[in-house]
Amino acid sequence: MSCISSQQEEKTTILHLGYHPPLAWNALVAFLCSRGSRYVEQLMGNRYLRTIKLGNDAGWIAAQQDPIRNRINVEVSPSLLPHLSQLQTRLHILFDLDANPVLIENHLKRDKTLKPLIIHTPGLRVPGTLNAFELSLRAIVGQQVSVKAATTLFNRFVTAFGEPVDTPFPELNRTGPVASAIADAKPQTLINLGVTQRRALTIQLLAKQITDGRLKMEAGNSPQLIEQLMALPGIGPWTAQYIAMRALGDSNAIPASDLGLMRALQIEKSAGVLSRTEKWQPWRAYGVIHLWHYLSTGG
Repeated sequence: MSCISSQQEEKTTILHLGYHPPLAWNALVAFLCSRGSRYVEQLMGNRYLRTIKLGNDAGWIAAQQDPIRNRINVEVSPSLLPHLSQLQTRLHILFDLDANPVLIENHLKRDKTLKPLIIHTPGLRVPGTLNAFELSLRAIVGQQVSVKAATTLFNRFVTAFGEPVDTPFPELNRTGPVASAIADAKPQTLINLGVTQRRALTIQLLAKQITDGRLKMEAGNSPQLIEQLMALPGIGPWTAQYIAMRALGDSNAIPASDLGLMRALQIEKSAGVLSRTEKWQPWRAYGVIHLWHYLSTGG
């Protein structure tokens, strides 16, 4: 359920987006910001701040949980008002607001490893995205490097290809890179940002296929899109499954070769992870998020 109100003195609009409780909001927005650029998304207390471009209009949002009313209140900049319907849809994906955590977690709690994690942090969502290409770019530059190194590289892409945008928040001043801008760039421009020639090729091929419509990064056709992604040089099962989890809304996607998952499940090979998590289906992605959260908090 969604509704709209306005703040006349600031000329902004407030979206009220309902969700099925519980919702582990702090964990959700911390995950989003830990894998993004500070120029594009930030945390201010428990408010999630983010720039966004819809059509030809760039602006910003500021989202905060209202746990009493089980809703997310999202302040929207005036520049985005012509796109409110599209924005609401994207925010539901970003925050995974249509998930039913009680149903999902009752199923996953049958697993002896997941049960104590779910009891400790109920309501974890699979963090989505506002822009599938931006998330895919971040996943590719994050291959085989630390989170810190990947963030540094991604910030360079934001600086080079993001558009300036005015916001009332310090440093939140650029939109994320869009596929068309990188598709038209010279390969050396990408290499100069710090990625290898091979990785630059991967990024540019992905950008071109999204731009010309050969690759439609939309939810609902995950198996075919995973095959298309893996046909690109430099995109393997981990990256394709990660994109499926977060950009394609595939609740059963699992990056089985993830070293963190192997460690948490005490398994040495990805085939073992797939076998071990068979009973998590069709909610494997939520089991992954619970294990990643456990690992990120010292597990």
